[in-house]
Amino acid sequence: MYNNKPGKPGKKEAQPVVIAKTPADEQRMKLERLMRNPDKPVPIPDRRKEWNPRAPPEFVRDVMGSSAGAGSGEFHVYRHLRRREYQRQDFLDKMSAKHQKDLKYLDKVEQNKEDADKRTAKRKKKREKLKQKKMMTKMAKMDAKKKEDQEDSDTSREEDKKEEEEEEGEAEDDAEAPSFIMGRK
Repeated sequence: MYNNKPGKPGKKEAQPVVIAKTPADEQRMKLERLMRNPDKPVPIPDRRKEWNPRAPPEFVRDVMGSSAGAGSGEFHVYRHLRRREYQRQDFLDKMSAKHQKDLKYLDKVEQNKEDADKRTAKRKKKREKLKQKKMMTKMAKMDAKKKEDQEDSDTSREEDKKEEEEEEGEAEDDAEAPSFIMGRK
């Protein structure tokens, strides 16, 4: 009744065990395993948390040292406590140095920002000065042109008046003088 054939629908075929000989083979095998089922989400580990030493105890009941009179087993306990305290102090020193670097960096960023603001203000002032100078030059040119136009208009008015007077004088002279059209000679 039982069918022990490898193609039975209820059982999966056992895959041969392959041992990776090089790191490249190991990585290739992992990629192949991931690519067998591309819909399956890939576990991406979180960033490792920074190591933080255990806080020192609030109250130490049995203070010990490496002095004479301590048992042979106590030295290892003392050594472990001392190593842990040194690690804690090193961690605090590193955190202090990191904090100092961060403060220096922030100060440097602030200083760079102030310098940039100063340069920007200086350049803005220079641009405004240049703009004002151009505007003054433009205004001076316009004023000069207005004066020239006024002088031209004044001189043209005077010339127009002179021409009108001359035309009037000529017109009077023309009326009295014999005309070619009238037939007088």
